[in-house]
Amino acid sequence: MEEKIKARCPRCGMVIEWEGNAHRPFCSERCKLIDLGRWIDEEYRVLGEDSPLSTEEQGDVIREE
Repeated sequence: MEEKIKARCPRCGMVIEWEGNAHRPFCSERCKLIDLGRWIDEEYRVLGEDSPLSTEEQGDVIREE
């Protein structure tokens, strides 16, 4: 008997079956669209190497003189 792979939706946390799920890693089209909306509204960001540091992050930088 083959065990089915289960995962949690990164948006709502519902446990879903991985195989055959057209919306994976999400549980539904709704969660998928909510996540996309957050990217579009810039609530999520991926910083690049050339990104300026925020004021909080600047405190963590050690400067050699």
